[in-house]
Amino acid sequence: MSRKRANGEGSIRKRKDGRWEGRYTVGHDPATGKQIFKNVLGRSQAEVKEKLTKAISESDGIDVVRAEEYTVAEWVNTWFELYSKPHVRESTALYYQNMIRYHVIPYIGEIKLRKLTSMNVQKLYRDLADHGRVRKEQKEKTPGLSSTGVRGVHMMLHNCLDQAVKERLIPFNPTEACKIPKLQKKEMKVLQPEDVGKYLKAAEARGALAMFYLELSTGIRKGELVALLWSDLDAERKTVSVSKQAYYNGGEVKIIRPKTSNSVRKISIAQDVVGLLQAEHDRHPDNPWMFPSGKTGGMYFPDSVVNLHKKILRDAGLEDLRFHDLRHTFATLALQNGVDVKTVSSMLGHYNAGFTLNTYTHVTARMQQDAAEKMGGFLSQAM
Repeated sequence: MSRKRANGEGSIRKRKDGRWEGRYTVGHDPATGKQIFKNVLGRSQAEVKEKLTKAISESDGIDVVRAEEYTVAEWVNTWFELYSKPHVRESTALYYQNMIRYHVIPYIGEIKLRKLTSMNVQKLYRDLADHGRVRKEQKEKTPGLSSTGVRGVHMMLHNCLDQAVKERLIPFNPTEACKIPKLQKKEMKVLQPEDVGKYLKAAEARGALAMFYLELSTGIRKGELVALLWSDLDAERKTVSVSKQAYYNGGEVKIIRPKTSNSVRKISIAQDVVGLLQAEHDRHPDNPWMFPSGKTGGMYFPDSVVNLHKKILRDAGLEDLRFHDLRHTFATLALQNGVDVKTVSSMLGHYNAGFTLNTYTHVTARMQQDAAEKMGGFLSQAM
């Protein structure tokens, strides 16, 4: 009576075509109870023996029957719904959902999970870096994803495939062997003090003084700015509450809570800012939005504010700056004018003052030098 081969046991034979074949078992079919076999091929017995040893080692404990059920697309969607979405913030879930829909499934979604290789994933990263952008207006200018974008896809895939390893669907995580792009820090630009007045006058000419005056006074993010309601202003206490942000998601803009608890904050503003906001409200007293769109009367789209910013720069005859550089302008000017780092950090919604210090090293280095000069002068006098 023939002995039933145990899981992982292998055999080697020479085929009629001259090649060598190694066969090994990987489990049993739950419907029939029959053993499931896999094979490896090679030109020599020694080559097949080496391949067979490696294949048996990699398949040890793998739930082959379940693994064969999944393509990459099916697994990444399963992982997202069961292991990710219930445990992350809404903004993070939307971020992952977009990456899965636009950057993972179109490129590697049809590959069987068990057959996904590090080379497949590395090619994905290269393709995304070359032409991974989705939105037309961005793709025309810069077709490839930034290094930050590619690294974001990598981190999500790494977590997703780690779970597949834990589920014994794959023997190892293919992302472990991949190389990811280094972070490319964008050059920080700021409005020079002598240009701030020109910028604000150009904003006023376009009927947007209050919006951009508030931006330069607080440095809030564009998604937070457009999501402000009139009820977020406390004129008596001179504060603006930031508790939500607009997030672009597959062709539509959603209102969500900021991604971190530090981003939910009350920001103090000066009396002249309060006056500008109240005057702005008088222009549309029945509209709940602090800065409603002049075209729709609804919430301004974040991209529309960016386009308006570009027009203001052009009107003022100033060099090109990203909208995000207005945030840098606020932080730089505040630090240069003696506002302490902790206060600036809390106004920006950073998770700690250390992050702010690292971001604005160019300013704080000069502040340290000024402090050193002051201390040197004091000690010289004392001597």
